[in-house]
Amino acid sequence: MGFRDDFFWGGVSASYQVEGAAFEDGKGPSVWDMFCRQEGRIADGRNGDVACDHYHLYQKDVDLMREIGFNAYRFSISWPRVLPDGYGAVNEKGLDFYDRLLDSLLEAGITPFVTLFHWDYPYALFRRGGWMNPDSPKWFVEYVTVLARRLGDRMKYIMTFNEPQCFIGLGYDEAIHAPGIRFPIWDTLLMAHNVLLAHGMAIQALRAELPEAKLGWAPTCSAHYPLTETEEDIEAARKAFFDIFTDRPFWNVSLWSDPVFLGEYPKKVFDLFGEHMPEIKPGDMETIRQPLDFLGQNIYNGHAIKSDGKGGYEFVPRKPGYAFTGAKWPVTPEALYWGPKFLAERYKVPIIITENGISCPDVVSLDGKVHDPDRIDFIHRYLLQLRRAADDGVDIRGYMYWCTTDNFEWAKGYTERFGMIYCDFETQERILKDSAYWFRETIRANGNNL
Repeated sequence: MGFRDDFFWGGVSASYQVEGAAFEDGKGPSVWDMFCRQEGRIADGRNGDVACDHYHLYQKDVDLMREIGFNAYRFSISWPRVLPDGYGAVNEKGLDFYDRLLDSLLEAGITPFVTLFHWDYPYALFRRGGWMNPDSPKWFVEYVTVLARRLGDRMKYIMTFNEPQCFIGLGYDEAIHAPGIRFPIWDTLLMAHNVLLAHGMAIQALRAELPEAKLGWAPTCSAHYPLTETEEDIEAARKAFFDIFTDRPFWNVSLWSDPVFLGEYPKKVFDLFGEHMPEIKPGDMETIRQPLDFLGQNIYNGHAIKSDGKGGYEFVPRKPGYAFTGAKWPVTPEALYWGPKFLAERYKVPIIITENGISCPDVVSLDGKVHDPDRIDFIHRYLLQLRRAADDGVDIRGYMYWCTTDNFEWAKGYTERFGMIYCDFETQERILKDSAYWFRETIRANGNNL
């Protein structure tokens, strides 16, 4: 079967990581603007004030995407660029930028995939309690409605949130991302519930404003896979994939996607945290469970799982010297077969891989080019597994590589390079890496060259 004829091939970015112009044209501060000014928070002490200067150089970036052959580009809109205080007064210059970007993409034949929130929460709202405030879902809906009414005629594919596992879990539970303040479990669970309500309410608002738009969201996960393809190991991997762990209570699939697609929290959430769960009001779960057109899933790796022989599972220790990326993440292509397969079984919705990628120690060689064979090998291995999932009947609608251009990699600063396009952060020169040319040929062949 292979990939669909209308398969989406593209790249991804996030507003704070690429745009720069952090304090230009009326933009308000985000929690990341403030977080980066705290000593010791970012690996190289840098920030996203300029980043890739995409705010000014977006046309150059769109031209490079067209050269690679993307037919899709997933990017996020900066909430505080549009609403500097998070609600109320609209910053028209901020909206003007996204007007220009959307028009440029469409002129290049690239379908925009718009993420409404990719972590740069308005600092003004954080000071009002952020996601703990009972009005926080309403704030998000106000922001979403502004976008729908101004930009909606060109936003055909929309995702509400990117990786709530990270902006709640890493931001407020583990405190290694903005705002970097650790809250007790009862507060973080309340935040999670309000984020889910915000998602559902935003989908309702978007359906009313943009009935033709395709709507989804983009969580992440560790996509565990069976050690062997025996029935026992497959079932063990399935259990591990959807399980919840006390040491990282927000890093899982089911806490987030079960409410969105099934309309209920998994039982284990109550078993582990029942006394700390927020009040679930009548109608909350119905609000959260809104029909979606697709699941945008971010998958980078997973862990081999085997049956424990008692109906449970065990994590298989990684081999000495196992393959890992520049970010020291394990290379596990099987995750891009079993992850989509398990998700499709449970949630019965089309799937788009909205992030997958690798950090490499890329350099400009003496010939002026950037040779990144490890990235080519990584993408090739993962796409083979994704195509296997498609061959087995999983409804895969697209693959988007993280990330389009080297950028500000959150708490790692500029110490990691994930891009297909090399960026010199001092001169803002862009160079297509070898992987970009390889990806171009793969797009032209719709993956049949793998």
